[in-house]
Amino acid sequence: MRPVEEFRYLVLAAQREGNRLLGQALKPLGVTTAQAEVIRVLQDRQPLTLNGLGDLLVCESGNSPSRLVERLVAAGHLHRATSPADRRHIELTLTPQGTALARQITEIEERLYVLIETMTQGGDLTPINAFLRAFVADFPAGQALARRTTP
Repeated sequence: MRPVEEFRYLVLAAQREGNRLLGQALKPLGVTTAQAEVIRVLQDRQPLTLNGLGDLLVCESGNSPSRLVERLVAAGHLHRATSPADRRHIELTLTPQGTALARQITEIEERLYVLIETMTQGGDLTPINAFLRAFVADFPAGQALARRTTP
């Protein structure tokens, strides 16, 4: 196997296993990993319009998060309201139930990060993060992540 091919599969395997671990931990909360990302982004950046939310999602980059939002509104986690600044826009915020869920998701994510740190033996992730950031910089998911890491 060529090193570049192995790299591709290692990234895919790491993503799948990380998503699997997170999905298993979120299952008791009744949310998917994509729904958890929506909730966490809103926790950090609310209120957001649907387009504004879509610009920050890695799980749905390039796609409208409408279905995710619809399910979260139906479950009572998100609230939709007309923007006071522009009545043509709908703003999304967390409900009190969604805020409580966001705290639980944050705790689950923190446990996953501790596991990853343990698995990487506390190694310095800065060089690999810089490499991956450069690798995805020109793609929608990388751009969404870059928007989330800047205030």
